[in-house]
Amino acid sequence: MTDRPASAPLISLSDVYLSLGHGAGRVDILKGVDLEIARGRSLGIVGPSGSGKSTLLMIMAGLERADRGVVRVGEADLTALGEDDLARFRGREIGIVFQSFHLVPNMTALENVAIPLELAGRRDAFALAEAELAAVGLAARAHHYPAQMSGGEQQRVAIARALVTRPPLLLADEPTGNLDETTGAQIVELMFAACAERGMTMVLVTHDAALARRCDETIRVRAGHIERLEPAGSPAGTEA
Repeated sequence: MTDRPASAPLISLSDVYLSLGHGAGRVDILKGVDLEIARGRSLGIVGPSGSGKSTLLMIMAGLERADRGVVRVGEADLTALGEDDLARFRGREIGIVFQSFHLVPNMTALENVAIPLELAGRRDAFALAEAELAAVGLAARAHHYPAQMSGGEQQRVAIARALVTRPPLLLADEPTGNLDETTGAQIVELMFAACAERGMTMVLVTHDAALARRCDETIRVRAGHIERLEPAGSPAGTEA
């Protein structure tokens, strides 16, 4: 790794291509994508189903490998890391929130939040997890299992787990997709507030045009390319 200036973007994608399948069944998902996201900024990603927006997010997380191009997060070139180094980097530097929560069903909320800290060998894993659960308003639910909690509570646990390592980057894939409108709005407020308080960069994939426009910038993924939309708050920035 090489040191980069503090002004360098946190995320940088250069000429990124990704295809799935082979031969006649090959589908080009991303075609020469170039993208930079500044530190402390939020980016909304919109686009029709199957357009590749979630795939773009997974490439930023190192959960998908680009066929070609360079993907950098902070000082790390994700395309150059082996799987073990990539997993360690992701555990330290990236928090991920999914639509379907992805909680371990036979673990309590506290145990779920402590997982990334335990994997990192932190002896204070449970103390930190307890504090993070309190920060998302779930101190009283620490010893409940996912099946004993509402969808909104489960997503709060998932957010606490994503934030507990204090990563500089939060990636969220349709985080309100399984929630009702009121609960979804509460989850959105929680995420934006946490990122603002901690100076985090956030990338958010969503079908919700209004939610996307809350981000500092918005892009649309279409036919393997990205289109930059009008900035948040612009009179013309109503399309998503």
